[in-house]
Amino acid sequence: MLLAARVEPNSEREYEIVPIIIDPHKGNEDLKRTVRLLNNYQSICEEAGTNNGFFGTKISTLEKLVKTQNRLAGTFTFNLQQVANTRFKDYIGYKELDEPNQALTSLLFSGSSINKNGEKVDLLDIEMDIGFIGNPNIGSVVLNQFKDSEEFKEFASNYSAEDRIFIISSIFGGTGAAGFPTILKNIRDAMNNPNLNSKGFLQDSKIGAITVLPYFNIEKDNDSPIQKSNFIAKTKAALSYYKDNVTGNRSVNALYYIGDDFTGKPYKNDPGDNGQMNDAHFIELASALALIDFLEIPDGELVTENGKALKPVYKELGIRNDSAQIKFSDFEDSIERKITMPISQFALFRKYLNEHISDAIEKEAWSNNKPEINNKFLDDTFYRTHLTEFLNSFKEWLSEMSDNRRGFSPINLNSELNRLIEDRTVKTGWFSGKVNYVMFDNRLSKLSKKAYNSPAQKLVNLFYNTTQQILISKYGLKK
Repeated sequence: MLLAARVEPNSEREYEIVPIIIDPHKGNEDLKRTVRLLNNYQSICEEAGTNNGFFGTKISTLEKLVKTQNRLAGTFTFNLQQVANTRFKDYIGYKELDEPNQALTSLLFSGSSINKNGEKVDLLDIEMDIGFIGNPNIGSVVLNQFKDSEEFKEFASNYSAEDRIFIISSIFGGTGAAGFPTILKNIRDAMNNPNLNSKGFLQDSKIGAITVLPYFNIEKDNDSPIQKSNFIAKTKAALSYYKDNVTGNRSVNALYYIGDDFTGKPYKNDPGDNGQMNDAHFIELASALALIDFLEIPDGELVTENGKALKPVYKELGIRNDSAQIKFSDFEDSIERKITMPISQFALFRKYLNEHISDAIEKEAWSNNKPEINNKFLDDTFYRTHLTEFLNSFKEWLSEMSDNRRGFSPINLNSELNRLIEDRTVKTGWFSGKVNYVMFDNRLSKLSKKAYNSPAQKLVNLFYNTTQQILISKYGLKK
């Protein structure tokens, strides 16, 4: 969402983002809608181009980046092998072990958990198709297959000295807590992996990461393997391990910590078998800003030698006011400047298309100036499917964060245009009328006379420039 609105690092370098999502729970509804958003984003960029306003940063799958055929999945998700409908003991070949090794394995993975059916089972009998259910010791074994995967080989082969890696994970569950140190170790140990190319670049890569501490509440359910009471204990255990194996050995160049009081609106206690779809949360927005910050750190401050960061840095994010509902002004100055204009522009863009474009199309000069944006264009897949779905998801994203606790509600989604932004008053007077769609259309028409390559490129660029102009002149925002 931030990249679509064109929140970007203060850097002369242009970045291409290549997400690799590692999650054994393929039925996770949050995973599905994330992948759907990424696919729509990618399709919008292919039609409208980048560097012309919204959607300014290119997002690629690993397959498109390396241009291989029939080797990678062609999606944003890493394909974990032999996990679906598989018990952990079968994954590790427990039955094939001799008696002493079975005894050792039973000792290492002793204890019990609740399976997806609410039944108490031994850890070795956990089915992994909905994840590792808060058991990072199991996750670390399964996720270690990453180092031998085709994805990791291609990733390493195409990694250059100018590239950067950013690892995003939670710390109070199973997949994230296990995945972060496992993946980090495999990258830093690249020189010892005979299957990899570009080993030196990868071993000494610039690595940032954000580790997400508890930040939400869940409903109490004694039959669920997920219990809020375990969050802090699991976090302490993970941090203790990270102290020796992540920060203590200088494996990461920049590590960001984030978390919040999680006594707010509880999420449904869903271990995964019911789809697991949670509302968007302010902490996730704040976490995304860590990636932007990491890309702004100069290369000279991210030097690594022999897999060890020379000057590791550790950061947190603070807000100006301890507000239940965060507004733009609750951020410190640099972040407020970075996100207020782009998010407001994107909200204004979405509002116009949702409320007014059907009245303006083929009637206003901006629509009729070449290349035309007409009803045929609105029926095209680019507009009707990719762009509309993405913008509707943007509204859902803002609405879900607003309804959550701690909330984020800087935009009045259902208000009149002149009340779009909280804490901002539109300039009105004798020589400055209120913001309405008549004024909006006039400004669009004035800016529509330049040359555009296609209707899609025209729509994105024209509305980017016009919304920015309106927000500067009427709302007093700054670029």
